[in-house]
Amino acid sequence: MGQYNLSRIFNPKHIAVVGASEKAGSIGNAIITNLIQGNYSGKLHPVNPKYKTLHGLNVFNSVSDLETGIDLAIISTPIQTVPDIVKECVDKKVAGAVVISAGGKEIGKKGRHIEQKISRIASEGGLRIFGPNCLGIIRPDKQLNASFASEMPNTGNLAFVSQSGAICTAVLDLAFRENFGFSHFVSTGSMLDIDFGDMIDYLGNDYKTKSILLYIENLTNFRKFMSAARSVSRVKPIIVLKSGRSAAGAKAAASHTGAMAGEDVVYDAAFKRAGLVRVDTIEELFDCAELTAKQPRPAGARLAIITNGGGPGVMATDMLAKFDREPASLDPETLKKLDTFLPPFWSRSNPIDILGDASPERFRQVLDVCFNAKEIDAVLVIMAPQALADPTSVAEVFAATIKENRHPVFTCWMGGKSIAKAVETLNDAGIPTYETPERAVRAFLYMYTYSQNLETLHEIPPRLSKYLDVDRAQARNSISNAPEKEFMSESDSKEILTAYGFPVIKTEIAATEEDAVEIGKELGFPLAMKLHSPDITHKTDAGGVFLDLRSQEDVRHAFRNIVQSAKKYDPGARVTGVTMQPFVHKPDYEILMGAKRNPNFGPVILFGMGGIFTEILKDRALGFPPMNRLLAHRLMKETKAYSLLMGYRNRPPADFEQLEEMIIRLSQLLIDFPDISELDINPVLIKDGNAVAVDARILVNPISIPSPRHLVISPYPEEYESRETVKENNDVFIRPVKPEDAPLFIDLFNTLSPTSIYYRFFAPVKVLKPEMLARFTQIDYDREIALVAIQENNNHEKLLAVARIIGDPDGKHGEFAVVVGDPWHGKGIGALLLQKCLDIAKKRGFKTIVGCVLRENKNMLALGKKLGFKVEKHSDVGECELTCHLAP
Repeated sequence: MGQYNLSRIFNPKHIAVVGASEKAGSIGNAIITNLIQGNYSGKLHPVNPKYKTLHGLNVFNSVSDLETGIDLAIISTPIQTVPDIVKECVDKKVAGAVVISAGGKEIGKKGRHIEQKISRIASEGGLRIFGPNCLGIIRPDKQLNASFASEMPNTGNLAFVSQSGAICTAVLDLAFRENFGFSHFVSTGSMLDIDFGDMIDYLGNDYKTKSILLYIENLTNFRKFMSAARSVSRVKPIIVLKSGRSAAGAKAAASHTGAMAGEDVVYDAAFKRAGLVRVDTIEELFDCAELTAKQPRPAGARLAIITNGGGPGVMATDMLAKFDREPASLDPETLKKLDTFLPPFWSRSNPIDILGDASPERFRQVLDVCFNAKEIDAVLVIMAPQALADPTSVAEVFAATIKENRHPVFTCWMGGKSIAKAVETLNDAGIPTYETPERAVRAFLYMYTYSQNLETLHEIPPRLSKYLDVDRAQARNSISNAPEKEFMSESDSKEILTAYGFPVIKTEIAATEEDAVEIGKELGFPLAMKLHSPDITHKTDAGGVFLDLRSQEDVRHAFRNIVQSAKKYDPGARVTGVTMQPFVHKPDYEILMGAKRNPNFGPVILFGMGGIFTEILKDRALGFPPMNRLLAHRLMKETKAYSLLMGYRNRPPADFEQLEEMIIRLSQLLIDFPDISELDINPVLIKDGNAVAVDARILVNPISIPSPRHLVISPYPEEYESRETVKENNDVFIRPVKPEDAPLFIDLFNTLSPTSIYYRFFAPVKVLKPEMLARFTQIDYDREIALVAIQENNNHEKLLAVARIIGDPDGKHGEFAVVVGDPWHGKGIGALLLQKCLDIAKKRGFKTIVGCVLRENKNMLALGKKLGFKVEKHSDVGECELTCHLAP
């Protein structure tokens, strides 16, 4: 019902305006006036017991007096009256409400109590709510201005969703000035119910919305947000401005929305994982809004800069360099074409400086050449006012020239009064204009970042060369015996790592000096000795680390010094002895792997420069479980340490597959054990390419959330694996699809006849493109059920069939699809897979599963009937709709 109700809210035929008023300056008056002046075509039902009529409309005393089935109620009464009004809305089966009223959780305990009451009533009655404390919602193409914003924006393809009403009004003002419009304009307010995840899901399915802009102060349902964002960012750019980067800013945002502040670097990592583009300032959000609203997405970063002044071209180039980019390198053929009409003294490079006397015709000729140059992905035109060139004339020629162009084109008309008319001309023509070269370049690079994100999302992760075996029982035993509110000992922490297959250096504990001497004989020299204490975390600070011990005398000396230094550092600390391990002489690299449980995003993985300088250098990257080789490699690549690990001077490169495997093992450990609060493996020493964990510590702090609900991204559902026998005694392994399965899908596709392909795709398909493979294999396990049938033979896997149910965002309805390789038709594999998908859907609470099947696909129709689907033929097309209602 959730997404269905959102559709009714944004396409209302009947609106109740609760608190409608004729009092000038009141919100109630502004809302009903906006609806009338915006030419809203549906029926308005003002509600206010103080009036009989308003604007020629009959006024109702209460919502209870209205007809049943109102689509939208707009409530602008005092917050303490809202719970009763919401109850009336529920009784009258209203689809949704926009609660304008302020005074909720942002004012403290009393307001929070009121919001909880509203939430309980609405949730029990299936009423969706925007707000409280919001500006309202606007949908220009439906003439719907259900807000107290003063004007209706133009219709466009850009959706804007903001927690802040003030930011909403600022963006509206900018939109009028720059002449771009919106498909939807939404103020979420305090997000008591409808939040960013809901809106991303809804807008992702709206064909009129091409790009989504978000202003975020905080998130509510983090897992829902990540699920929606990861899904929709594959098809539409989502640009985010998240306030609260600084501690003070986060505190201000928290007090503004009544929410808890989050760690900004974790938000950064989350947005990156979801494929979103994050901007830093409201200015950058505006700039990206204009570019996404008016121009196509850049295919690459090769930018041509056309300018009538050398200085502005240099400024644009410097901005590119700040982001490690350069202007496009012009091919000889392009240079030759430009030489035919440009003056002898033009720059003959990019930026293309066409000199201060450039006429409108010269600008047009250069644009034509750049538009046809295969080495150019986008064009920036910079115009500085010159006595010999009229900015407006150039703008008019420019607007006429780009109409048939496929490249993104944007401009910087520098100046003030003298270029005002030219800027207006460009805005009217749908051409983005910026006041400075830096802003223009920065907006372009943000949009290119989205193009890069798409490429990244479509990459296929490679498989590990070996199966990752772990000993969960051993790790569970150690974790269940962990001390409360303090780190586990180094030895116990290493036992857990060993159980999960980490390469761990051999470590022994010596309680006494004599024990240390005996262990030294056993391990051999040289040795490393470290303090063993549950109370002292940073051993080096306490003088608790001695390295390169080469004799028994060195061992005795080190033991005494460590014990004395520890007691001096913290007299109350428990010193239980020392740990001893082989000393790795002159390692090539020292890195850090770790994790910390975030209260909002769950476990967060950390990778970076290790050793004693970790906290000073702060060279780190963050990621989230689950991990695969591709994600692990990207995580490493975000750090400065990555350049070193590739090999530096006479040092050999690290074994990257081994490091990827270690990150994946860490990810699995965090998936399996939600109670792990912190984990440090520092340092991980790398010598001659091989990595080994030298020190480790783990903090266990039990939580009530079971695995995998503690994760912000759903992991591989291992519980759906099974081994089955089908007809002719064929054994198959049934399991969920994995991101690494792309090569198997290609092999399966190659077994399909043209008829089978047509039955599955409803069109002739020659090859599975990377974006299709990514869509089929890199699924969100929260939203989609996808099972594969595998034939195993000597560690070789062959994919026989696939069945999937793609769920709607509401989790109640889904659509199925099945494909079986031609050699395995008639063996019952398709029926087996689809039945298992239906069983899982039923457990998850799905109510209805549907699918479209071509009439000539007799086998699929028979399969549907066998599994209880109702078959309905469409008279106008050659398709049948199969529907299965799942009993609770």
